[in-house]
Amino acid sequence: MTKDRAKHRTNVLLILAGALLLLAGAPAARAQDRGTLDPKPLPPLANPNDPHVPAKQIFGRVTTPADLQARSIGFYAHGCLAGAEALPINGSAWQVMRLSRNRNWGNPALIAFLERFAKSVPSINGWPGLLVGDVSQPRGGPMLTGHASHQVGLDADIWLSPMPSRTLSREEREMMSATNVVRPDGLAVDPSKWTPQHLALIEAAAEQPEVERIFVNPAIKKAICEQATGDRSWLTKVRPMYGHNYHFHVRIKCPAGNSSCQSQDPVPPGEGCDASLARWFTPAILHPRLNPNAKPNPGLTMAQLPAACRQVLVAQ
Repeated sequence: MTKDRAKHRTNVLLILAGALLLLAGAPAARAQDRGTLDPKPLPPLANPNDPHVPAKQIFGRVTTPADLQARSIGFYAHGCLAGAEALPINGSAWQVMRLSRNRNWGNPALIAFLERFAKSVPSINGWPGLLVGDVSQPRGGPMLTGHASHQVGLDADIWLSPMPSRTLSREEREMMSATNVVRPDGLAVDPSKWTPQHLALIEAAAEQPEVERIFVNPAIKKAICEQATGDRSWLTKVRPMYGHNYHFHVRIKCPAGNSSCQSQDPVPPGEGCDASLARWFTPAILHPRLNPNAKPNPGLTMAQLPAACRQVLVAQ
């Protein structure tokens, strides 16, 4: 591993570790925060060229995609997106939630995957379709709230609630919550909420060849380990991560020919149902001791993102 790659990997791990501590110490409903029926633009930055301005403050103010060749630039938690395509807010088998966030943008490869996969859902588990949460911002990049990843248009959150057989109102899309399938103690799924349909849906998603990883709450991973039958080779793609008790997070591979996209290391061998899962249920992980004097992490600056992200921001 080169020195630059090792340094980058260390930075990414630190970002993800910080996100994990945040999610472990905060309510798991973060992704279920309500939207608004009256979204207002953020005030302009006094000095957007200040090198100390967090990149999330810049990307979070851009409302349209960059009219460039479609490509994911950088790593899932450390990059941006050119030529983004919007997932239509209504489809034959999907509806987009939290429209006020304007986060239904992705690499065309991800949008095509979501549309194709959603149309197969009725035959997978009998649901009418999917409710889709956050994908990416119009130009990717760090977000003001909620995610360390979702920066290059290859991540999407799928709610653990079936799409109803009607079109949801704008108010419902902003205010309703997905189903929390995890027990309050975090040690197991809630048997009154977790269903065979959830298992079938996650299995089908993991079996798709373009899917790199699926992130779920550790309790969901535990239930999958206990309940999956037949060919279990797909379990290795399903990775535990707190904060995913209302939705599961799908991550696809870097699209073919997209040289500006940095691939993730291969998933570890095995099903992931061993001691590596058990450690998520230890007191130190379930109830981490956070430093009350710790200063908030301001986030990545533009200088810490790939250089091409500057061109993405200034493009029309």
